Amino acid sequence: MLKRLGNLIRGFFGVFVTGLEKQNPEALLEIEKENLRKQISEYNKGLAAHAGMCERLISQVQRQAKEEKELTSKAAAHLRAGNRKLAGEYALRLRNVKDEHQANIEQLEEAEKTYKELKSARDVSVKAAKAKIESLRRDIDETRIARATAELNEMAAGLINEIGGAGDTLNRLEEVVAEERENAKGRACVAKDSIDNAELIGMEAERSAMEELALAEFVAEAGIVTEESKASNFEETSPAPEDEKAT
Repeated sequence: MLKRLGNLIRGFFGVFVTGLEKQNPEALLEIEKENLRKQISEYNKGLAAHAGMCERLISQVQRQAKEEKELTSKAAAHLRAGNRKLAGEYALRLRNVKDEHQANIEQLEEAEKTYKELKSARDVSVKAAKAKIESLRRDIDETRIARATAELNEMAAGLINEIGGAGDTLNRLEEVVAEERENAKGRACVAKDSIDNAELIGMEAERSAMEELALAEFVAEAGIVTEESKASNFEETSPAPEDEKAT
């Protein structure tokens, strides 16, 4: 009995959660994107640890290569000097280092190959996941648009019937708007006719005269030579006619 009740409760919550997911697909998509970011972060941590191991192997291989050269030189020097025992010791160490060096080189090659494979697998998986998320996002947008279009079509279908029965109201509204528009035009005509154009022209002429006077004062104070001032000076300095001299 308890097992059946538990199954019933789980089924109820499953249906409830499924309904929420259908109503909020964007939220579910965001959760999956966050899960993908976490998985990539964890994967990158493991990849970084593997890369660290590769770097340690590289350092060890380089160190052993340097040690090989030193042991080779020492063994050869002692052999030429006649120290066969020391030369033998260095030769034995050189052989061990060479064996370890070769083993580390093979291990490094395998580690680098594994790193490239892991990195490639990560890139392929991430690319596929992003493509899937982008496809789902487009599907969600298209679904939302289709749903909105359907709702608008349903509203339009309902409005057709409502507008068809509201013809008298629209006609009365049209008459009211037309009457208000005509009244507004009439008020505008009356206001335009009541403006005294002669007074406006006089005020404009007075303002122009004041502007010319202010401009003349400014030119005189600033010492600016204009065409009008040149003509005025020329008239003042030009010689008088002969008949005026005779008088």
